[in-house]
Amino acid sequence: MDELEAALVKLVAEVEDLKEKVRRNSSNSNLPPSSDGPGAGARIEGRHKKSPSGRKRGGQKGRRGAFRELTPIDRVNDVVELYPEVCERCAFALPKTSDLDPRRYQVLELLGSRPHVTEFQRHEVECSRCGHHTRANYDAKTIPSSPFGPRLVSVVAMLTGVYHLSRRRAQQLLREVFEIEISLGAISAIEKRASEAVAPAVVEAERVVEQAEVKHSDATSWLRAGVRKSLLTIASALATVYKIVDDGSRETLRPLFGEVPKGILVTDRASVFDFWSLEHRQVCWAHIVRKFVAFSERSGEAGAVGQELLDCAALVFDHWHGLVDGKLTREELAVWMRPVQLQLEAVLKRAVALGIVGVSGSCANILAYKDALWTFVTHEGVEPTNNHAERELRAFVLWRRRSFGTQSERGERFAERVMTVVHTARKLGKNVLEFLIRCCTAHSRGTTPPLLGIAAASRPP
Repeated sequence: MDELEAALVKLVAEVEDLKEKVRRNSSNSNLPPSSDGPGAGARIEGRHKKSPSGRKRGGQKGRRGAFRELTPIDRVNDVVELYPEVCERCAFALPKTSDLDPRRYQVLELLGSRPHVTEFQRHEVECSRCGHHTRANYDAKTIPSSPFGPRLVSVVAMLTGVYHLSRRRAQQLLREVFEIEISLGAISAIEKRASEAVAPAVVEAERVVEQAEVKHSDATSWLRAGVRKSLLTIASALATVYKIVDDGSRETLRPLFGEVPKGILVTDRASVFDFWSLEHRQVCWAHIVRKFVAFSERSGEAGAVGQELLDCAALVFDHWHGLVDGKLTREELAVWMRPVQLQLEAVLKRAVALGIVGVSGSCANILAYKDALWTFVTHEGVEPTNNHAERELRAFVLWRRRSFGTQSERGERFAERVMTVVHTARKLGKNVLEFLIRCCTAHSRGTTPPLLGIAAASRPP
């Protein structure tokens, strides 16, 4: 009884210590507020909870709007003067006479490492015949619709959408490095313009991954204004596509892979991917090995079974690396892997029969996917792990941790589109910034947008 009481006292102390660690936050420790996570304010006891106002986010109706001020004329680099050719009343030819108060339009561009301002001036000229005043027409083909040039738009899109700076930090960088003053609202508008500019290239990437013979996929959570969403990546050798959707259910994810499933899909054992036939699927061995490690760290029969399974997994990767290093042919790999397959399945069946809590159920689940464990042995281009998709997803995961997701649907489209184009362009060895500039230039001019040229890259030289 004394030993039991002593053990109880020790356990109670450990529980209290764990409870204290769970309750620890920025209000009762030296932890930073960023460690609390989204929505933590309402959960922290004693913290003032602000009542919702019921108003929408952003500027309210009736507030005075903020507008970008024109750069003083002495700081303008280039001036394009536009004059009316004929009087709009009597059609008499007009001289190119400048007026003192022309309509001014400015485009801020980034040339090299310095801002460059181009000003367009629509002059008003008095007709010497009838005295009517005619102003030069607004020509959308001459005067850009955006006050920001394609290169500046592309750089801002990379700062926030690729290097994942917050808009405020991007604003600070533009001011301190490039001497460019730009508002947070303007950065949001630039993101929208960049998102629209790369949309055709995103469609191209989507078609490529749909038709790919081998593709990797993985999913994780995403947040929009604190509401949980799902982020999916589908990656082939030539393209990577990201999609942010309302949830990670099978019904939601299935349409993202095309009307007809094509090729071999490499994933983990998540049931949401079960719409893909096991004969054309490869289950990630890295996830399975981590499960085996957890088994081996337990005591008794569970630990013994886990160690046997780990030994089998070690042989799997040993033979696989033999193929990768050129020591084995694919035919030899199949011969060497066959006894490992039989041994692994025998151990899994024995583990199921033992009825070990927390082990037998997992082993039964792995057996249910046995037809998808060995696809990499016989199919060229298939790997035993899903590391490709996990690496592609990691940048987005780090972005989520720093920013807690996006705040609107428009922000989601910008995030998934820019990341899709950038990761695909890098796979193709393209200059990311130059491609974005081409997209934004075509979008501003209303011309045919450029594509990534993935199909051409897939053809042998």
